[in-house]
This record gives sequence, C-alpha cells and structure tokens, in this order.
Amino acid sequence: MEENKQEPADIFQWANLTDGIKKELDVELYVFNKNYTPYSTRFATELNTQLKPLFLYDLISDVTVGAGTGLSVHDYELAEKEENTIQRTELEKVGRAETLIHLIEHERHDMLEFDETEHEFKRIKGIVAQFTYKDDKSKTFYVIKQVNQGNVLQGATSWELRGGSFAMFQAEVGFKVPTDNQVLIYGKDIFIFNQTKFERLFNYEYKKQLLADQKVEELLKQYKLSFPDGTDLQALVRERKKIVSKLQKLEIGSITQEQAIDYADTMQLELMTDDAGAIIIMDGNDLDMFVSLINEDYITSEITGRRYEIKSKKLLDEADGEPPRG
Repeated sequence: MEENKQEPADIFQWANLTDGIKKELDVELYVFNKNYTPYSTRFATELNTQLKPLFLYDLISDVTVGAGTGLSVHDYELAEKEENTIQRTELEKVGRAETLIHLIEHERHDMLEFDETEHEFKRIKGIVAQFTYKDDKSKTFYVIKQVNQGNVLQGATSWELRGGSFAMFQAEVGFKVPTDNQVLIYGKDIFIFNQTKFERLFNYEYKKQLLADQKVEELLKQYKLSFPDGTDLQALVRERKKIVSKLQKLEIGSITQEQAIDYADTMQLELMTDDAGAIIIMDGNDLDMFVSLINEDYITSEITGRRYEIKSKKLLDEADGEPPRG
C-alpha cells in the first residue's frame, strides 16, 4: 500500500495566524557551529524590543504583503530562485538541518550553554530563534540566520565609540545580526527566502548532490561492492564533500572492477575484496580509495619510484585542444 505523503505546510496561512499572536510567542535563541552542534544562549530583557522585529516581523510582512502581489512558493529542487517566489523543500531532505532541529527539540537537556572561552564564537555558523506558542508548547517554528564572521567583533581587539571618545569594547564578542530573511522551518518544511545563505548554512547543494546520487546508482550497477555493516552508499557519499565533487566529472566504467583491484595492488593500497570478488566498503576511507582508483588518481613517479595521489588532473593530450601526437 502506498504511504500517504504529507501535504506541504501553507506558509500564507502560517503568516496570517502568526501575525495575530506574534507578541505572545515565547522565544529562545541558539547558536550552532560548523559541526552543527547547537548551544543554548540567554539574552538580556532589553533585546526583546529588537529580537522579534529582526527575526519574525519582517518575515511575516514579506509573506502577507507578497500574498497580495502574486508571491508564490516553488519547490527548491525544481527551479532556481526567481523574483517574487519563496522556495520550499522538505526538512528530511536536508540532513544537517533535520539533525539540528532534532537536537534542539529532543536533546535540550544535554545541550551546553555557549561560552566564548570554551567554544569560540569564530566557529559559529548560524543563529536559531525558536518560537513557541504559549497555549501549546509542542507547537514551534524556527527562524535561522547565517552568522557572517566578517561582522563579528572580538572584544580583545575592538574599540567602541562613546560620546566622541574611543574606549575598550566591553563585551567578549559583538556581532551584527543580519536583517534579511533567510530560512524558516515550520513543521516538516523549510522555506527558503535566500537561496545562497540557505545553501551555505547547511552545506546543501541539491543540484550537485542530485548528480552525485545518479552517479552512485551507476556505480552500484557497474561494480560489485560489499557493505558488511549495512552501510547506505548514498548516505555515505552525502557526508563526503570531496567525493560529491569528484563524482561530478567521473566517467563510470572507464576502469573495470578487475582493473581497479589490480591498480590497488600495484599502488600497494589496502583495498579489500570478499570471497565473491566484491570490493568491500567499510567506511568513508574505503570509499575515498575506491573512487580515487576508478578516477585514476594514483601514480608512480618514473624518476623516484614514489607513489602519489593526484589532487587535480589535466589531460596533457587535450590541454591545448590538440590530438595526441604519435
């Protein structure tokens, strides 16, 4: 029986309902680092006058005003950002975003409070405002913005100007909160107001990843591979940014299974095979080696005999658009 697919959230309905209760919403702030580890934070009472305008009011206004001028929602995966559109994708498709929200919602008790002396704000990637309905604490949504380290002031090396006089900057860290709308997570959907910042926030490049997924399907058809621990090759590739990039230009099948195994033996690499001759992929390191083998990324110097892994290749025969010389 086919599983019923959940209908996308209605952002226009959300904006109308939220606009009526926006002053009653509770807010918590989190920051997360480049490893997508979230930290809880506190904020001073005087920030209440800025927090909701910066994170919520303009976002609601953009949606409600846009509803009257033809604003539409397009699937992120199907088209590039266009004028007067909001892009939408499913939270489960963006693994890092899904994990971040899961940690905030279910691992709050184990979360550390951010401390500059221990965690370093220069490693912080984004800031999350979690909005909760007062009448139902289970109902939440999230507004997320990228932290631009170019707008961060480190207290030890910064000055402030007060009444025409320079003085030492009092805080450990200061930063300018972006005023533009970037990412809203509501229910099981992500609404993208700024495509570039969304992709940077979550290192998510769908078009590139889609091609990598197609290449993985080709790999599984072309080569006999074994995953003893039940590894999902697609999931493993998604976590290896270098492999995703390499797969973009990889010509699947130019190196056969037997040639790859012989090539590994020649290069004295520890490529493992099982009794049926399938290449064993235990982890990301094995995957790196396998992809490098079928991409011919290893070479032995004819001068020194040393073995090298090539980081980038330029085919000399085609460097100037000339055919190989006989």
